[in-house]
Amino acid sequence: MALSSPHLQKVLLNKICSYKITSKKSIIQKPLGGGGGGGGEGRGRCSSAIAIDAPAPFTSVSGIRWGSTMVQGPREEMEDDAVIVQSDDLDGFTYAAVFDGHAGFSSVKFLREELYKECVLALQGGPLLNRKDLNAIRKALQEAFENADRELLNRLESSEKEDESGATATALFVGNDTLIIAHVGDSSVVLSRSGKTEILTNSHRPYGNNKVSLQEIRRINEAGGWIVNGRICNDISVSRAFGDMRFKTKKKEMLEKGVKERRWSEKFISRIQFRGDLVIASPDVLQVNLGSDAEFVLLASDGLWDYMKSDEIVDFVRNQLREHGDVQIACEALARLALDRRTQDNVSIVIADLGRTDWRNLPVKKQNVVLELGQALVTISFVSIGIWLSTMISP
Repeated sequence: MALSSPHLQKVLLNKICSYKITSKKSIIQKPLGGGGGGGGEGRGRCSSAIAIDAPAPFTSVSGIRWGSTMVQGPREEMEDDAVIVQSDDLDGFTYAAVFDGHAGFSSVKFLREELYKECVLALQGGPLLNRKDLNAIRKALQEAFENADRELLNRLESSEKEDESGATATALFVGNDTLIIAHVGDSSVVLSRSGKTEILTNSHRPYGNNKVSLQEIRRINEAGGWIVNGRICNDISVSRAFGDMRFKTKKKEMLEKGVKERRWSEKFISRIQFRGDLVIASPDVLQVNLGSDAEFVLLASDGLWDYMKSDEIVDFVRNQLREHGDVQIACEALARLALDRRTQDNVSIVIADLGRTDWRNLPVKKQNVVLELGQALVTISFVSIGIWLSTMISP
């Protein structure tokens, strides 16, 4: 394992694991010192950047510099994870992924160990990525994600204890001039182009009026499910995820549990006819060209995006990089800002500085003076009206 800098090394806390690829089909896991054994039980507040077969400092062959951090918010358990993989398997591409678990950590633990291997196998290594045939890449990654989900479901079903865990996963394959994204769930990816924010993914959630949400709602209804307050069967708030047996192979048991615990009526149950999985692990796959104006790619779990706007996040990271040029420090600062904003979730962040920008000599972004003046006048107007009303009301 190779880490990018002393800043990265000092943030390895608690039960964070390193991995080393020994072949295209196996990953050996071993715990780092100071935290004891692996696994997700009892995972506390932590921050990590995980590299596989990466040279030190943690800069890829193409000059891309990586940062990664995880922080536990006010949740009882840390169910997020992130991984960055530099390997000959992908022929010049670097793999990075963020996993966001729910109802336990076991699905995340499985994905961080197995999803990469399934992707490499389906992609036939890196040559398929370099051919830039999006249809072939999409087919391969859909196969990889669905194979990983089937294997995970088999493991969950054969587990001795009841395990209803699930996890979202968003994976990046970053090359010199190309970015491939495979996305399941509600983590998000943005790209900064000369300071302008490009939102590259849409959350798979069954609420809202955007195109993706409406498609997810329609698919769930057609599969025999229903939505209550943005939750499938008044339960889960994401419509695509790995695991979650109760919405796939154990739907009958989910109904029986609903009768006992949620007091669903027999009449209500009799009208339900499932015609497919309510939650699926089929990814959205897209390809993005990285020109000379592409500055950095940022991937993070929803604990960040639900409490900060994309433009604000991009501006914050750019200012951080302009100040010191260290992508790992920028990662950690962004995570701390999310905590300061009172995020109610765990936060995992991966940033790829694409190495095209001279941060120290980057001009400061000009502020919109007209907009700021307008906002100031509105504020003054409201304050003035408030003072006037108080004088009118007072005796």
